[in-house]
Amino acid sequence: MSDVTVTPVATKRDRAEFIDLAYRLNAGDPNWVPPLRMDVAELLDPKKNPFFKHAEVQLFLARRGGQVVGRISAHIDFLSHTLPPEQGMGPGTGNWGMFEAADEAVAGALIAVAEDWLKARGMTRVLAPVSLSIWDEPGLLVKGHDHPPVIMMGHNSPAYQAWIEGRGYDLAKRLVTYDLNIEGGFPPLINRIVASGEKNPRIRIREADVSRVKEEADLVFSILNDAWSANWGFVPITDDEVRYVSKKMQPLVKPDLLRIAELDGEPVAFMLTFPDLNRVIKPFGGKLFPFNWAKLLLWARKPRAERARVPLMGVVKRLQSSRLASQLAFMMIEYIRRSGMANYGFKTAEIGWILDDNQGMLAIAEAIQSKINREYYIYGKPL
Repeated sequence: MSDVTVTPVATKRDRAEFIDLAYRLNAGDPNWVPPLRMDVAELLDPKKNPFFKHAEVQLFLARRGGQVVGRISAHIDFLSHTLPPEQGMGPGTGNWGMFEAADEAVAGALIAVAEDWLKARGMTRVLAPVSLSIWDEPGLLVKGHDHPPVIMMGHNSPAYQAWIEGRGYDLAKRLVTYDLNIEGGFPPLINRIVASGEKNPRIRIREADVSRVKEEADLVFSILNDAWSANWGFVPITDDEVRYVSKKMQPLVKPDLLRIAELDGEPVAFMLTFPDLNRVIKPFGGKLFPFNWAKLLLWARKPRAERARVPLMGVVKRLQSSRLASQLAFMMIEYIRRSGMANYGFKTAEIGWILDDNQGMLAIAEAIQSKINREYYIYGKPL
């Protein structure tokens, strides 16, 4: 009989232990960046996170000898069930995530309970880990454990891969990120493409208008929902999620780091870049008080960071097979590169995540001479 017991999170104390476990298990990993505890708590709060409006979520804790030794979330995103199965999700698909385990026995017990919870609700297939939404931290890090993640990217123990695969999980989708040295500029061909676009009167690359936050957010996410709609794993972002994400990201969104491309006056593409907040919060240990909030506020007003992340880029679907799509992307990348170096001290950037079958984005990443630095796996298993 196993000495591990797994029970649902039912009390405030359970929830606090669920959050705390990640800090305790990862304390010895020099490359793990402790997220702000208040952000994790908000992610898991049905009253604050609009993901819960279209999802059912159950958190579980594993204990051994009375001590918490593992955690997992099991969840069903009902919005994903409106999509065709060939896009990755679809009817009958459930997920688990927020996974942390002290050893393989704990991992096995947690995954079994998550699977049982999903099966009891009629799910026939699981894609995991996804923590919580596909837009949050999808996938298990399998390459890149030797350096810290950038803002909004996951990091986990390398032991987890074997533990998950040992439970009968197969690779469903590979996600990659690219590392880019921006100080030396781009190859001559890319510079010529950018220069050609600058001469085209139909094209305008503009900064975001921070005096119209709601309108600009609606615009960006409408482009994103269209641009990514045929991608594997896509789940549309709801209006409530647009409001929620926009409010959370607003302190980090700088006008010259959010570029919108217009063609004949119509917005058709965008690119968003963040200074790497992780380098700032890593020493905080997940805590803002008593003094770290002031450090963070001071930095956010005029951020300086040697590293940046490009989390989102999109070109409307009707242009994606055209040469114009690449030209607009290269122009936005170059304009943000210039601003990033001049105004924020950027030296390197991480692009992604990118699906491993997104040939257009992979080609753009390789054309500017970036190299894959991190890989994440999303696993699948029939239930």
